[in-house]
Order: sequence, then C-alpha cells, then structure tokens
Amino acid sequence: MLEKLFGSYDLKTEFTAGLSVFLAMVYIVPLNALILSAAGMPYDAVVTATALITILATATNAIYAKTPIALSVGMGLNAYFTFGLVKGLGMTWQSALGVVFASGVIFILLSLSPFRRIALQQIPLDIRRSIAAGIGAFLAFIALKQIGIVVADPVTFVKLGNLSDPAVLLGVGITVLIFILHANKIKGAFIIAIAIGAVIAWMTGLSKIPDSLFSMPASIAPIAFELDFKAFTSLAVIPVVIAFLVTDVFDSVGTLTGVGGKIFDDSEKLEKTLQVDAFFSSVGALLGLSTVTAFVESAVGVEEGGRTGLSTFFTALLFILTLFMLPLFAAIHPNAIYPILIVVGIFMFTDVAKIDFSDFATASSAFLTITMIPFTTSIATGLALGMVNYVIIKAAKREFKDLNLELLFLTAFSSLILFV
Repeated sequence: MLEKLFGSYDLKTEFTAGLSVFLAMVYIVPLNALILSAAGMPYDAVVTATALITILATATNAIYAKTPIALSVGMGLNAYFTFGLVKGLGMTWQSALGVVFASGVIFILLSLSPFRRIALQQIPLDIRRSIAAGIGAFLAFIALKQIGIVVADPVTFVKLGNLSDPAVLLGVGITVLIFILHANKIKGAFIIAIAIGAVIAWMTGLSKIPDSLFSMPASIAPIAFELDFKAFTSLAVIPVVIAFLVTDVFDSVGTLTGVGGKIFDDSEKLEKTLQVDAFFSSVGALLGLSTVTAFVESAVGVEEGGRTGLSTFFTALLFILTLFMLPLFAAIHPNAIYPILIVVGIFMFTDVAKIDFSDFATASSAFLTITMIPFTTSIATGLALGMVNYVIIKAAKREFKDLNLELLFLTAFSSLILFV
C-alpha cells in the first residue's frame, strides 16, 4: 500500500530522513507559540494549532505531491504578524488573521494559474533577495530585543542591555551554543540548544520545572475561525496583503527550487507542493495562525537520502507527539528559544551576497529594503520603498527596458502603504 502511495522507496532511509526533518524543525511549535502569544493570542491554543497545521500540511504534501518537503508556520511572517501588524499598525490579531487569509486565497488562485510565474518575474531578483535579507535582520532584531541583549534608549534609540542579568546571559549563552553547533554541522542543533537552555533555566531557578511533560492537547477554540476583515475598510491594508503574498510566494518558490529542484526533474510535483502551501496558508488562518510555508529544514531530510513523500509522512506522524507536549513547551524559558530567531535571521541575511551592487538602482533599492524592514518593523514598507526607488532611478537613467507595466502596477499598489 505504501508503495502505491509513494512509489519505490527504502524504508530505513525514508524514516531516517523524516526523523531528521522532525528534529530540525520541531522548534517551530514552541517558538511560534511564543511569537504569536506576544500578539495577545493564547499560548496553549497556538501550540496545538501549530502542531496540527504542521501535521495536516506536511501529510497532505506527502500524499498529494509526494515530495520530501515539510510545511509549517513560516518564520519571518509570524514575526511580522505580531510585531508589524498587531504591535506596529495596531491591528487586532483577529484582523491580522483576516489579512493572512486573504493573501492565502490570492496565493491559491495564483498557484493554479500561469500568472504566478508572470508575477514572480516582475519584481527584480535582487529586490526579492533583499526582502529575504531584510526579514533576516528583522528577525535578529526582534530576538535581540526579546532576549534583552538590546534595550530601548531615549537618546540613541537602542543600546546594549544588562549582560549581568541571568536571563540575558542565558540567551547569550544559548545563541553562542547554536553558533558552535551549526559551525560544526551538528544535526538537531536547535533542539539540542533548546534542551540545554531549558535545563539550565530549571537548575538556576529562572523557570519552573514542569510537573509533567505531557498532557492532552489544549483546545484551539479561542483562536479558530476568529478572523475578521475590518482592516479591509482601509486602502492601507492592500500593501500589507501584497507583502504577505509576495513574501510567501518567494519564500515557497525559493525553498522548493533550492531543496526539491536538486532532486526532482518532475516540475509537476513541485507545482503540487506549491498548491498545498497556498491552500494551507488560508487553512492556517482559519485555525488561528499566520502564513504556512515550505520549510527549508526539509533539506536535512534530502541530505539523509529522503526522496519520496514517505519521509515527510514520517515527519508528520512524529509531529503528533507535539500535540501532547504543552507542559514541556510552556516550561521552557523564552531565552532558550528566541536565539533560534537570530540564527534563522543569519541564514536569511546571506542572500545579500547574491545581490548585484554594481548597479546603483539595485544597490540603493536593496539597501532601502534591507534597512527599512527592521527599522519600520514592516516588510510592506521596506518592499514599497525599494520598488519605488528602483523605478525612479531606472526612469531617471532612461533604462526603460528594465521597467514594464506589471512592475509599475505592483509598485503603485505597494506604495499605497507610504501615503495612506
């Protein structure tokens, strides 16, 4: 029966690959709950919803697309959801879920049409790369602030925090530990670091040792189907939807081509994975979560020899365990988890190396995008400034071959956030 579902496979290899992906990305459950709870959402419900969407999306992809690609709540957009939309723009988390749902519906339509390819080609590649780098800087800044490594200052805006604070020291130590583990290519670096950080916090009294490690899953009723669309009464929401859409599309396509493209000649399978990604972005919003996307950690499974959907089906089955691990997750000190954002930020920021800085229009646009995303806590603002700058300079240099109606249209829509 398994061979009928997934084709020919080596059971031991596929299981090892699935286990490796699980260990590489299990951090998303407590980390996503930590980030979204900062928006006012119930931590317990988000833990259950995150585990549930990871299981459903990954298993669906395994069976439908048959690719070794796991899916869960995307890093970057979950931080933008909390710190950009809710804390930055003052949206309720319910309205922010409405934005996520709308972008997911548009993504579904694009994934089923040739327009997706056309739209992807309109935003210059280097600006797309700068979006990833800007989000990386954004994630790192959020983590540094949440850990206490940087704090607010009325004169210099930010300054170094109190490094003698035991909680801050824990965050610094775990960050360095993750650096060391990754530098030595230790598998499961994130989960190892979290475990060590949790134990240190328990031993030093920074957090309480859990009375039990497992419990029945918490209800998702407080967040499921709570989205509303009040934010859509203002034009200002349009660039935000575009920012979610563009970031999700580029993130997904980049992951799929980077991970799956190395092993698949069958583009139909990757197209199906993109459809699953788009579908569960909207389903995730219904369950009370920010955007779902393909996880780059899937590359760990590919390196272990995973070649079929069976490997990620095993990953989905293993994530069932996380439904029952709420007491353990809740007992982990936040500063044992937030350092992961810094490392994920570093991974995303490396796209800077691929940007062509020899062209000033590209260089200045990339700079604006990269810096303004963290400075304004808005992916939409950074994207809009980068695109507007690109169009103005290209037009001033009379390099009209680099401009077209589609790019001008996307730029005009994105720039709405700057004026409304």
